[in-house]
Amino acid sequence: MRCETVYGRKAMYKRTVHTAVIAVVVGILAACTGAPPGELRVVDDFQLQRYLGQWHEIARLDHRFERGLSHVTAEYSENPDGSVTVINRGYNAEEGKWEQATGRARFAGESSKGALEVSFFGPFYASYNIVALDQNAYEWALITGNNYNYLWILARQKDLAADTQARLVSMAEQAGFATDELIFVDHQSPAPAEAE
Repeated sequence: MRCETVYGRKAMYKRTVHTAVIAVVVGILAACTGAPPGELRVVDDFQLQRYLGQWHEIARLDHRFERGLSHVTAEYSENPDGSVTVINRGYNAEEGKWEQATGRARFAGESSKGALEVSFFGPFYASYNIVALDQNAYEWALITGNNYNYLWILARQKDLAADTQARLVSMAEQAGFATDELIFVDHQSPAPAEAE
């Protein structure tokens, strides 16, 4: 009888630990996705077909996976299942080569809202929140993650009108982003032709 009690307690302990581990993993994964920080909201009336194609990165907050890159672009194309292939490219002058990362994005909810999730690492998704967008021509966008660590200004051209850029930076600053730490991406210096 005593052996059964010990065995039962061990089995219960294992189940409890297993459940706790799963809860922690789910919590960590959920922490990478979600709404934009503060009072920011994603754009309504989002049209994926107009957003597809190439964008140039005008500015970003620093993070390790783009550190040191210039001439950064993002290319978005729709897949048959409705997800989006994301190809990010940039030139690493220190190493003298182009770097590329391919990922997959999907809508976090309704396809009419600018809330997506993107993954470059298997099952791990991160928020891609479009909080400002040129709704007329889809010529510029302001993107955030779900916290104050991730911020991008994108444009269809390699440069952005100074007043538009200032307005987007101001919007980000008012929302609580450390805009004094923005990296304005070099698209002017020479870089070798991109390998296809």
